[in-house]
Amino acid sequence: MHKLQVQGVHHITLTGADRQTSIDFWEGLLGMPFVFEQPNLDNPDEGHLYFDPGDGRLITVFTDESRRPDRRRTPTEPGCVHHLAFNVSRAVFSRCVERLDERGIGHSGVRDRGFMDSIYFKDPLGLLIELACYKFFPPTGCTHAEVLIRAHRLRVERGDRAIGEDHLADAIEMMVRERQPSISFDRDAKNPW
Repeated sequence: MHKLQVQGVHHITLTGADRQTSIDFWEGLLGMPFVFEQPNLDNPDEGHLYFDPGDGRLITVFTDESRRPDRRRTPTEPGCVHHLAFNVSRAVFSRCVERLDERGIGHSGVRDRGFMDSIYFKDPLGLLIELACYKFFPPTGCTHAEVLIRAHRLRVERGDRAIGEDHLADAIEMMVRERQPSISFDRDAKNPW
């Protein structure tokens, strides 16, 4: 028996309301280029809009001009999507509160998640959206997930509740030491003063 090994998210498709609401939110607020559209090939009464979230993958939206936005929170029962999270740079994250406020969009305010900062708000259809900004850069050749695995192990060893910046810093130091060679015989921390 073998796994059906995935290698990343190909796309996420959402059920939207009308076409313009989708364009205004995904491109007009979140800055995702509107890359193409075609009919929903399984339902000719719907449109199918495609947006690039910044990594070349796709967020797609089925639209129908007879559907109107409903801002009530989408269901959160088992099997439902709780929220979608998108990566933003520190520079963009620092402007999120101001830019949401200027549009009158309610939000959570900045939330410290230990390894990242987050802010939450709802899209025009009640889906919870998170904008997240990592507090670290992975070492060259490593992924955020690899750093988080190592930081998690350190957190568990130390009996801490959640990953913090100390776990991240120590994980990154360990990973650099393991992956990047040096001609020094002694690579331990030193005090040069």
